[in-house]
Amino acid sequence: MARADLDKRPDDVAAMFDGVAKRYDLTNTVLTGGQDRRWRDLTRAALDPRPGEKVLDLAAGTAVSTVSLARSGAWCVAADFSLGMLRAGAGRDVPKVAADGMRLPFGDGVFDAVTISFGLRNIVDTAAALREMARVTRPGGRLVVCEFGTPTWRPFRVAYHDVVLAAVLPAVARRVSSNPEAYTYLAESIRDWPAQPDLARIIAGAGWTDVAWRDLALGAVALHRARRV
Repeated sequence: MARADLDKRPDDVAAMFDGVAKRYDLTNTVLTGGQDRRWRDLTRAALDPRPGEKVLDLAAGTAVSTVSLARSGAWCVAADFSLGMLRAGAGRDVPKVAADGMRLPFGDGVFDAVTISFGLRNIVDTAAALREMARVTRPGGRLVVCEFGTPTWRPFRVAYHDVVLAAVLPAVARRVSSNPEAYTYLAESIRDWPAQPDLARIIAGAGWTDVAWRDLALGAVALHRARRV
């Protein structure tokens, strides 16, 4: 099993996630010290899904996040381009669809809300993916992006890049993940990702308004919120 590179060719990225699917949820929990659960709760609260609404959970992986969203009473569908991820979550009782974030298999204005957690970074064209999400969301509908960010406090930012991403993450992945090499890509993609204000501008330019964000983990993670124009 290999890792994708930062060219983010869809087939390579999908194959990489197929390779980590078996122990993906466990690895995430270990790497984040259990904070992944808290981030899911905060993402759900920010999206505020309501009974009767239709919600798209894009890059849903094994559908852990989709199950959390569905507890609101909304109809929630898990979409991911990794068949391995969807198979790993087959026992979770939510609808699942194989989908490329650049060409979503849904009509215009179908969803009341859309969310993507730690997946936007893996799509080759960020702005195009955000425009596609806007296309399938009704006017006035909601977007929440939970993604890695740039730490706001410089000493932590240096330690995060030089210690956590360079040493701690690979060491833990070697012990826990079913494909440790994939986490080298993870570290590189985090370093390459735009800071929160830059991502906010990309979101605003892709058909969304009222863009705002909330830093988590001292900015190592951020929640961006927006509304469909």
